[in-house]
Amino acid sequence: MPTVVTGVATALVLVLGATLLVVGLVRLVLVPFALAFEARRRREVPGPAGLGPTWREPPLVSVVVPAFDEAVVIDNCIRSLLRSDYPRFEVVCVDDGSRDDTYDRMRRLAEAHERVRAVRQQNAGKGAALNRGIALARGEVVLLVDADGVFRPDTITRLLRGFRDPTVGAVCGNDRPVNLDHVLTRFLALVSHVGTGLMRRALDVVDCLPVVSGNVGAFRREVLERTGPLRTDTLGEDLELTWRVHGAGYRVTFAPDALVHAESPSTVRGLWRQRVRWARGLLQVSALHRRMIGNLRYGRFGAYLLYNTVAQVSGPFLQILALLALCVLVVVEGTGWLPPSWWEWILFLGIPLSLALLLLAVLLDRAPRDLRYLWTVPLWPIYSSLMTLVMMEATRLEASDAEGRWDKLERTGTVSVPGLRADDDPGSC
Repeated sequence: MPTVVTGVATALVLVLGATLLVVGLVRLVLVPFALAFEARRRREVPGPAGLGPTWREPPLVSVVVPAFDEAVVIDNCIRSLLRSDYPRFEVVCVDDGSRDDTYDRMRRLAEAHERVRAVRQQNAGKGAALNRGIALARGEVVLLVDADGVFRPDTITRLLRGFRDPTVGAVCGNDRPVNLDHVLTRFLALVSHVGTGLMRRALDVVDCLPVVSGNVGAFRREVLERTGPLRTDTLGEDLELTWRVHGAGYRVTFAPDALVHAESPSTVRGLWRQRVRWARGLLQVSALHRRMIGNLRYGRFGAYLLYNTVAQVSGPFLQILALLALCVLVVVEGTGWLPPSWWEWILFLGIPLSLALLLLAVLLDRAPRDLRYLWTVPLWPIYSSLMTLVMMEATRLEASDAEGRWDKLERTGTVSVPGLRADDDPGSC
């Protein structure tokens, strides 16, 4: 019997090892594509309107801002948009039945600025609020954002350059933390570069970018008309819409210099709630579009979805099983087979590779100042373990058909990035 148990435990550890090896190899393989992205950017021309080769003149851009109980941050968001250097845009604000004075603040800004419109609806969820704003939008390009975002003056212009040709249906911007006043937010500011700085660049090149971030994403109006409205029955409305854009035959690109600074979770509880919501969204979208996963009819994107499902959905369960198997092996076989020294443990856990990818990602994002937060790196293993448990909790909630809500972060209104506060601009209202 012990031999059977040992064999099963060893097999589970080997399966996890093979999975982690594949994930690591995929990341390594994507590095040249991320570098190719940068090489291509250097060759790109500004175009006749400074918006890339697609736009001969600036199109009207409609910025849709959905909000629910966002009184703490809504002023900063709208005022930052009004400071944009882009010549043709409107801001459509949709209050989704807020219980605070979010709508009153929207209305005052709308009365003071002709670019801004504010409407209110009964609480129906973020997807419904976005659909209401899209229906009211008049622009050729629709920019969907979150109410806690603080935008740079050139964000809209940089986003439009991502529409490199008529096959591009959507462009994802780049989001960074705005509240750098906690250890956790500084850690997230550093490690998030791996996902945004490295992975998004590479996935752009191979046409497999799976999500246009709800923080800052631009869509051609014709694409939204073809894909239909955002779904209101999923927590991952931005992810689900992006998969439909791919399914409709359009490309999705990344604009790394189209920056928005948004609030990151400053507490472990807030981080847990946010990531569980994201994980539930992934599970829901994967179920809705399960026929796309591994389906080569959708080209490389279909193949990538298969890898993504294994890495993000199945991977956490394999990690838990392998951890239990390791415990069994230690009990049955002892510890003699484990790495004997600390540096071998470092190599075994792949820490050098992770740090090298992090450094490259920070450099690609042109954010060397964030390296001052390298002292937070010891939090990485704890963070990774937490993300493993997140998928477990998301699966449990989905299995029990738990209610889905906005369930957003508790806003603080903290703006730690110089030059982004509303009072930094003497002309702000």
